[in-house]
Amino acid sequence: MIIHLKKIAAGTCLMLAALHPVIHAQERVSEQSVTLTLEQAVEYAIEHSKTLKSSDIDLEMKKRASANSWNVFLPNMSLTGTMNRSTEYSPSSAAMNQLISSITHTEAASDFADEESRWAVVGGFTFGWTFTPAYIGQIMQSHANYELQKITWEQTRRDTIINIKKIYYGLLLQEQSLNIQRTTLENARKRAEQAEANYKNGLIPELSLLQTQVSYENQKPDLEQAERSYRQSLDMLAFLIGLPVGTNITLNGTIEPEYVKVDYDTLIEQYGYSSLDLQSLNENIHLTNLGLKTLTLATYFPALSLNYSWQPAYMGKAFSFAGDIGKDDMWYDSGSLSLTVAWNLTNMLPWSTNQQQAKDLKQVKKQLAMTRETLSENQKVQVRKAVDTLIESKAQIENMSRNISLAQRAYDATLKAYRSGTTELLDLRDAENSLNQAKLGLANQKFNYISALLDLENTLNTTLTRTDGNGDKK
Repeated sequence: MIIHLKKIAAGTCLMLAALHPVIHAQERVSEQSVTLTLEQAVEYAIEHSKTLKSSDIDLEMKKRASANSWNVFLPNMSLTGTMNRSTEYSPSSAAMNQLISSITHTEAASDFADEESRWAVVGGFTFGWTFTPAYIGQIMQSHANYELQKITWEQTRRDTIINIKKIYYGLLLQEQSLNIQRTTLENARKRAEQAEANYKNGLIPELSLLQTQVSYENQKPDLEQAERSYRQSLDMLAFLIGLPVGTNITLNGTIEPEYVKVDYDTLIEQYGYSSLDLQSLNENIHLTNLGLKTLTLATYFPALSLNYSWQPAYMGKAFSFAGDIGKDDMWYDSGSLSLTVAWNLTNMLPWSTNQQQAKDLKQVKKQLAMTRETLSENQKVQVRKAVDTLIESKAQIENMSRNISLAQRAYDATLKAYRSGTTELLDLRDAENSLNQAKLGLANQKFNYISALLDLENTLNTTLTRTDGNGDKK
């Protein structure tokens, strides 16, 4: 059990090392104190977790894309305006200039007419609308992507809740171990004081005094290291749930599991297909099928295009529209209306890009089907393992509860004998270690039971206890 506890502490240290640059990038400006129950920690994480907020943004983007996926049917419209001065010179333009000059009998007018002939103001309006049956497939894909993102969002939320719960219970286990170390150190201190008094009274030799003092001093560094590790773990909890790093957190909870009756066959029958991982794979398979349908529609069905354009042009005196608006010889316009049916025959060839993409999607569909089968079988393995762990842990908890009372009686008897001088310090330390082992073993088995139950609920995407992820009654 002690080894397992050390593994938990080592894992916590590794997580802290990975988060060290992020945690210490935030200044310890907050010295506020807060007492957290498990439910409060979960609720605070749901409200402030940056991971969940990022997932919310992803979900909102997919939702917006799904709600506006019909915009593929919107036409393309544009409005343009151009003022153009030509710098072209040709014999025809020179002749026109001479004609205007002879009529007006002024060279200046000739120059002015020549400048007028160089300017033009052109407007433009275009309208284009295209329809292809593949648009329908694209809309369906947008809706399916939104459904997939909802599953991903729920997975992120459940994973966050379970991780917070495991960390919280791990901290309670760490706290209980720390309390046992403090009690052990306090007992060692009292024995050292008693030994010193007995030595002064000539009741014990100096060797016995030195043994008790050495035992007491050797336990101090271990306790100080355990306290530092516990504070760092609390900082990590604050960071993960969104509290300012450095907040003085006091945990208000106990490692007391809520026992449930579990049966492998019943669980698989009731919840075997409710796993979020399976739902996600099913939605991915559905997306792949939609991709194949969309590609088929784009390959074997033509596209219909409707286009209209209108281009009015003014070729009169530059910047003087008002006086010439009614003169038809100053205005020109052109336009067109077209209806086109386009059929890309190249896409039907077996070597075309579309056909190769279709083959790839079919292969992906096979891979997803195999992954789903593998995941389904692995889920059965995980459920059976969790059920076995729950049954074994519950039995161990019952046995260890009885062992603690026996170990306590043995320690009390040894302590009484040690005080009367009929037993050695080593015997007392052995009895104390046995009692501590029993207490830590019981707490460790309770943690194992809770952890296995959380994993089982996550695997089956259900709640087997009386409370859900937020601490609310079912």
